[in-house]
Amino acid sequence: MNTKGQLFLFPTLLGENHFEEVLPLKTLEMMRSTKYFIVENERTARRFLSSIKSNFPIPELVFWSIDKHDATTDFSAAFKLMEGGENVGLLSEAGCPAIADPGNNIVVTAHQKGIRVVPFTGPSSILLALMASGFNGQDFHFHGYLPLEKGLLSAKLKALESESRKNKTAQIFIETPYRNQAMLDEILSACQPQTMLCVAVDLTLATEEIVALPLSFWKKTTINFNKRPAIFLLQVN
Repeated sequence: MNTKGQLFLFPTLLGENHFEEVLPLKTLEMMRSTKYFIVENERTARRFLSSIKSNFPIPELVFWSIDKHDATTDFSAAFKLMEGGENVGLLSEAGCPAIADPGNNIVVTAHQKGIRVVPFTGPSSILLALMASGFNGQDFHFHGYLPLEKGLLSAKLKALESESRKNKTAQIFIETPYRNQAMLDEILSACQPQTMLCVAVDLTLATEEIVALPLSFWKKTTINFNKRPAIFLLQVN
């Protein structure tokens, strides 16, 4: 009989909205009943778990923080608890754990140790944007952040456009919110007018905007995406 605990993969909100509008009841119930967490930021994790009314007093919750710049962070104490029968939650800072988010190395270790990994339902900005774009949901490629250097960025965008033209794939990427306008300007400069661009902003929030039209349209737009969380998608039809 397997008496080991489980690693729960907990999504969270994409922005400042009410949790009951976005997270399923089962996900909330399991988060409330979990005492041990691996998180990106302990302070924001405490605030979030307090807002959803954890079953435990917040000072009694136990956290391990992920160092995004150090893959060798020691989570042996968390795995010792799981091997002894306790459940541990991997809690994202926004969206889904290990998807454009740290934590995949923790999931790998759990599998290696024979610990059951349980993903819970919640918002993924990447999938929500792809769903709403009308682009190819059968064949797509997520690239994360593109190069910052202007010459490298232009070359990368042209390569993504070429790949989409050849294989009819959707090309998905993200940018730091304060660089959204610079990214849009570079896309308009590097890519062809007939190429389709979708920008999905503030997903799941009251201010959500999703626009998917040819670049010829985007050259005329006055939509302000500055400093707002965004997902970019390119496709050549």
